[in-house]
Amino acid sequence: MANRRVLLIDDEADIREVAQLSLEMVGRWEVTTAASGAEGIVRAESDQPDAIILDVMMPDMDGHATYRHLQANPSTRHIPVILLTAMAPAATDRLISDVVAVLSKPFDPMRLPGQIANALGWAA
Repeated sequence: MANRRVLLIDDEADIREVAQLSLEMVGRWEVTTAASGAEGIVRAESDQPDAIILDVMMPDMDGHATYRHLQANPSTRHIPVILLTAMAPAATDRLISDVVAVLSKPFDPMRLPGQIANALGWAA
């Protein structure tokens, strides 16, 4: 199986670091990160990852606005998006209904790659 490439968009450096290590070490995926929605949009367009893990609550451009931009761009709208958020699931359902899945923070770093793989239909 080809190595999966994942883009992680989260404004919290500690979350990015833990999730990136988890996805690289446990999931054995290539991971790039972005510290903001605007940076994530640029990276998604240039890197063309297999999936995007997106935080909802971020300053300036939140996850909802970032997702709308990704969906409006023909070169990124095909990339599946998973939300990783501390918000209650009901609140995220109202924000974005077309995402592949919503995963909760705090997350278990050992389980995170499996949860993402299951949501995307990737072999774990």
